[in-house]
Amino acid sequence: IAVVVLTQGPVERSADLDPDNPGPDGAQAVARVLADEGVNIELARSADDLDAATVGSDTLVVVTSSDQLGTSTTDRLLARVAGDGAVVADGADGADGAALVVIDPTTVLLAELGVTGDRVALDDSSSVSGDCADPSYDGLTLSVDAAAALPLPGCFDDVLVSEASIGGSGLTLLGAGELLSNDQVLRGDNAAIALRLLGGRERLVWYVASTADQVADDGVSISSLLPRWLYPSLGLLLAGAVLLVLWRARRLGPLATEPLPVVVKAIETTRSRGRLYLKSGDRAHAANALRSATRQRLTEHLRLGTDAEPPAVLSGVARHLGRPESDLAPLIGASAPVPGSDRDLIVLANDLAALEEEVRRA
Repeated sequence: IAVVVLTQGPVERSADLDPDNPGPDGAQAVARVLADEGVNIELARSADDLDAATVGSDTLVVVTSSDQLGTSTTDRLLARVAGDGAVVADGADGADGAALVVIDPTTVLLAELGVTGDRVALDDSSSVSGDCADPSYDGLTLSVDAAAALPLPGCFDDVLVSEASIGGSGLTLLGAGELLSNDQVLRGDNAAIALRLLGGRERLVWYVASTADQVADDGVSISSLLPRWLYPSLGLLLAGAVLLVLWRARRLGPLATEPLPVVVKAIETTRSRGRLYLKSGDRAHAANALRSATRQRLTEHLRLGTDAEPPAVLSGVARHLGRPESDLAPLIGASAPVPGSDRDLIVLANDLAALEEEVRRA
């Protein structure tokens, strides 16, 4: 345990656009460059951390994982940033307070921020020019895999909406969070856009929103509550099901037709049962089968009735032949002895056949 504790590296996060996430979806590269440029970055991974953070006129609050925000956490965010008279949803002046940047806001979150309308996914966001009034972004090119236009005029086909378009409230909205990711920050002018967006003030409070801060009556989407491994697991199960079908289909082989019903000769059945008896070595069962069949045929020949018991059959045969029952009991009696060997079993079969023949002749 001591070796593990002493040799483990720094804690890495897996949330999208987390400043400590070095993966393709993380934002560690942008965070480190901002820190190297002198920006004091403070991380807030919960609403309580955000309340404890220092937020002033020199502070920019950026919110990633904004889809994890609910009604209560959004109100706490706006109240915290507006604590110095900075940001409010109705467009009050925030020039003397902190600024707020929300990454990839949902339609519900836009309504909470006082913005009316829906976000619309862009068909092609591989290369979008700035073409906006803000000189900070004019002439730059945004290049990401997926982006959404916001319901306000802004830069990059309304993907980036600055505070001027929202009424000078100190609020900026970005519908292309992928430009901050480690995987896409070097595409186009994404790095320049990211640094100009987040590096404008001395302090940066990076708020990674979480559903753990929400209360019971928060309106959240079902997708925000599902675990991240659910969709990969469903894909893995589907692939496994397809492989199982292919595997079983190969084992079954092609279909074969056979005329029905199948006719099996009686001699084949008899020989098969004989081989089963021989293989099992159960002479008692074989002898009982022979005696039972003989008694049934003798009962039918002498017309003793279908429900005649073995003692009644023995008496009927003895009367018919004029022989004592003691002579016939070892052959067809209920307590007849079990053959001690295969040779004795063959002798019993021959004696039973001779008895039936004698009854027919009499």
